[in-house]
Amino acid sequence: MRWTLTLLVMLILIPALGESADYYIDPQKGAPGNDGSADRPWMSLQQVIDTGLVESRDWDSLPWNEEGKLTPKNPSAPIKAGDTIWLRSGDYGGLTIRGFYNKDFITIAALPGNTPRFQAIQLQSSSYWALRGLHVGPERAADTKPGTLVRLASDRRRGPIHHILVEECVLQSARDTSSWSARDWNTRAWNGVEADGTRIILRGNRLKNVNFGISVMGSHALVEQNIIENFAGDGLRGLGDYGVFQYNLVKNCYDVNGNHDDGFQSWSRGSRGVGTGEVRGIVLRGNTIINYEDPEQPHRGTLQGIGCFDGTYVDWIIENNVVVVDHFHGITLVGARGCRIVNNTVIDPNNDRPGPPWISIVDHKNGTPSSGCTIRNNLAPALNVDPGEGMVLDHNLLVREPAKFFRVPSHHDLRLIDGSPAIDTGHRDLAPPVDITGTPRPQGKSVDVGAYEYPAPPRSK
Repeated sequence: MRWTLTLLVMLILIPALGESADYYIDPQKGAPGNDGSADRPWMSLQQVIDTGLVESRDWDSLPWNEEGKLTPKNPSAPIKAGDTIWLRSGDYGGLTIRGFYNKDFITIAALPGNTPRFQAIQLQSSSYWALRGLHVGPERAADTKPGTLVRLASDRRRGPIHHILVEECVLQSARDTSSWSARDWNTRAWNGVEADGTRIILRGNRLKNVNFGISVMGSHALVEQNIIENFAGDGLRGLGDYGVFQYNLVKNCYDVNGNHDDGFQSWSRGSRGVGTGEVRGIVLRGNTIINYEDPEQPHRGTLQGIGCFDGTYVDWIIENNVVVVDHFHGITLVGARGCRIVNNTVIDPNNDRPGPPWISIVDHKNGTPSSGCTIRNNLAPALNVDPGEGMVLDHNLLVREPAKFFRVPSHHDLRLIDGSPAIDTGHRDLAPPVDITGTPRPQGKSVDVGAYEYPAPPRSK
């Protein structure tokens, strides 16, 4: 059941595939004059793009406007919509694709058993591209000024970007940052993914040792099953309407500058600046946010969990998330309407200040009351909710002694123990049908409070 929404989004996003062909690139054994077959691969992906070997479309005139028409680009080129470009191991440098609006997905993928490496990838003003299994990072160009590892960019002159898939890629500023100073983090850490287009899917990627993790500015994004490990900014950012952020793991924040770091952050943008608009319909489901794993971690900071301070946030669903942070803000919406925060688990990893973390919905900074929101079936050390019209607060439990609720809270195992006060004490209305592991609710006479239903399956390794 937890995959139903994903499948629906994919059916909308990906058109039916027709006949397709495979092409190959090998930086070590290929040659520009080859035909791209497995036996005669090309040498450079950027050269394939730049020399017109991809049939696509682009706007009939620039600057782009909504009345513009897409016209053929490189007609009769060998690579067409629906094809796959297989990459063998080697260094590919930087990749830029600009002005390629495909009718169907063209996939750029690592050949099984191979490791193609890029310094950075930029897709601009394009559509229907899939990147799969690529390694992206500046490790062979360590003196390069930090930027963004994968940038999916719209452009006012060249046009929007849409329908892009980035899946099972590895993105890292460096393999090992254990010796980095605060200055190193500020001068050497790259941002992971920036996406300001629509219908973007980011799935199953591993981001490590980055500044900001995944930032999505466009609407209708699906960001799922990614790992953001060791970051110095925000783990996830969602600024576009109707985005789904689910089953991601965000862990180990490095406090090296003045940014107030968040596991997930959002803010509205309106005609009068930040905090004067609305962000609508975002879903945060089944994410795990952990401030730190190692208490002795260098540059350990106080991470805010889900921190949304400049609403208005409209019709959000925040459910089945686990948040372990050393801060007041476990889950916070400042200015909300019609939102629900249901079946989340929030705890403090220590007894230090700031904290303990709360679940909070309060008035907008301009004084407008939040309204029509439900906070139900949550476990947290504290609740902080301003009164307002239609605000519902029920079936939540305060966690003052985690050992009475959870298996091994010191190691972030927050499955419920036998006899936990959370068992069978929740309310069925608005409770998600499965818990964070996919276990159906309820398992007993009523739903349990928090992200886990008891009994939970064995913890995956």
